Amino acid sequence: MSGPVIPLHVEPDARGVRKVAFRAMGTNCFIQFRCEDSKKALQFVADALGWLSAFEAKFSRFKPDSLVSRINQAAGQDWVKVDADMETMLDLADAMHRLTDGVLDAAMLPLIKVWDWKVVHERLPSEEEISRAMSLSNWKDVQRKRGKVFLPREGMGLDFGGFGKEYAVDQVIGIAKKQGIQDVLVDLGRDIFAIGGNGVHPFWHVGIQDGIQTDKCVGGLAVSGFAVCASGDYARRFEHKGVRYGHILDRRTGWPVRHGLRAVTVLAPSCLLAGIYSTTVFVLGLRDGLRFADNAKGIEACVQDDGGVHVTREFRRFQVQAG
Repeated sequence: MSGPVIPLHVEPDARGVRKVAFRAMGTNCFIQFRCEDSKKALQFVADALGWLSAFEAKFSRFKPDSLVSRINQAAGQDWVKVDADMETMLDLADAMHRLTDGVLDAAMLPLIKVWDWKVVHERLPSEEEISRAMSLSNWKDVQRKRGKVFLPREGMGLDFGGFGKEYAVDQVIGIAKKQGIQDVLVDLGRDIFAIGGNGVHPFWHVGIQDGIQTDKCVGGLAVSGFAVCASGDYARRFEHKGVRYGHILDRRTGWPVRHGLRAVTVLAPSCLLAGIYSTTVFVLGLRDGLRFADNAKGIEACVQDDGGVHVTREFRRFQVQAG
């Protein structure tokens, strides 16, 4: 099983912050934390990276021997035995589907493949292709028994990309807490959770990425005990005849979201919730999205569109100058 290389040394900077950077789940990741004991620091890094490697090996659809790939390969044929970890992910997928009223759907792999942003699109998918993919992309069709799961139609498929990294961030924070490390920032491809502080402040600075000029920030957040996730059409997309198509799909239409939003940033008590809400707000659009976030306890959102920046009631209390 390959995975991130565990470093032999993770030296602290002047603030006492140690930082380890690595690749996981197809993206750039890093962990920053404060820990005076070098041996304890290395143990935490080893445990965190080891957990991430095992998680990716089991739940990545891009790995042909992963458990999720075996489930997808058996679609329309056989039930597949699953372990407690997979049961947890399936439970989360079910909860996500119910919370978002089906806007987020872990069984959307057929639709994701139709709109694959990684390939050159000489043409857009036909309505027939989209309609067929949509007919195969419904979490309600997934069948479960204790310790087993079955995708009843050939061509169906699960993809945990909509919440897998966010769940992993929460688990790494949990590892840190169990080991008594109180000042930590985990960033897996800009899915972030921070606890404690950075050695200068009793919080960590997290930038709000500009949805248009993505190498810049439109502001900063003081974060401690909260997670931050962003969704937008700036990261993964393709263009066809001058029109940009992002990777975030609207399950209700079968098409990439195209309603003028550039980016959504969400603060939440867990990274899992932050990711679910940021994507859902982006899909729902400015008015319905902000209402969805405002009606949720502990959720704050910032929405960028061509008209400016729009925030929920309490978002501004987290804002500071980026730094």
